[in-house]
Amino acid sequence: MEKEQIAFFDAKPYDKEWFDKYNTDYEIIYYDGRLRPQNAKLAEGCKAVCAFVNDEINEKTIDILSRLEVEVILLRCAGYNNVSVEEAKKRGIKVLRVPDYSPYAVAEHTMGLILALNRKIPRAYIRTRDFNFSLNGLTGFDLHGKTAGVIGTGKIGRVFIDICKGFGMEIIAFDPKPADIDGVRYVSKEELFKRSDIISLHCPLTKETNYMINDEALRLMKKNALIVNTSRGRLIDTEALLIALNEKRIGGAALDVYEEESGLFFEDNSDRIVTDEVISLLVSRPNVIITSHQAFLTEEALSNIAQITLKNFDDFLAGNSLENEVK
Repeated sequence: MEKEQIAFFDAKPYDKEWFDKYNTDYEIIYYDGRLRPQNAKLAEGCKAVCAFVNDEINEKTIDILSRLEVEVILLRCAGYNNVSVEEAKKRGIKVLRVPDYSPYAVAEHTMGLILALNRKIPRAYIRTRDFNFSLNGLTGFDLHGKTAGVIGTGKIGRVFIDICKGFGMEIIAFDPKPADIDGVRYVSKEELFKRSDIISLHCPLTKETNYMINDEALRLMKKNALIVNTSRGRLIDTEALLIALNEKRIGGAALDVYEEESGLFFEDNSDRIVTDEVISLLVSRPNVIITSHQAFLTEEALSNIAQITLKNFDDFLAGNSLENEVK
């Protein structure tokens, strides 16, 4: 009996390692390129495609997949803002995701970025590589007693809150659906912007959250406030952020995501000229740290992503209830 085929797009070595470890039932065809209209035809003969956060699963892509008789889109991520879900529904294509792979991975990376940004760890590392052991310009501040403003108190946000509590921080939060979390006080977005020393984003990208951090919000913040984003790039108006940094209206930013990251992040661009002036300027700022959407990248998270993605396909083929379907 022939195995069902999965066209796996934007495949990286770490993807292959973990999917090959857990896959026993399917033929996975790995492609380096991102899924988009120009290469969607590569899914011919496959019942499923496996995609990631920056694949272009728009109406054109879904139209091609539908004509190729692809029946399911397996997202190996939690977010689905890059998918035309309504078009998929019209075409009878199921969209399944991995809503919970490891909240600890993202929350821990968030705190790592805060510590690195606040205590100037990357700058200190570069100096000591040149045997420069001067401490000038490396002064940070104690996190103990400071106020952390957490936007989004789902699973990742709550783990991050627990980490902040361990540092002795005061926690305030904003979420349209407040939860009963010990030691956390919910406030308006405006109050959170005004009071927070650290602002950390842990919410999905929706019409309501698009450019949540804009010029107006940035003008409410403390001059030494640090902004951290490990969620989705378009939560922040990056040009407004750059202006605020240039005008020294905020203390710094740590970004694991970027609104124009598609085609840039996850790739080695060291041998070409990057023409995106905004990210080029951000990278050059001493009070900015950028990582390449790696907050999820732990062994535990990769293991869970592979297992849940494959189980989603198992359930689809077996006609089981699809608990991870994007409605």
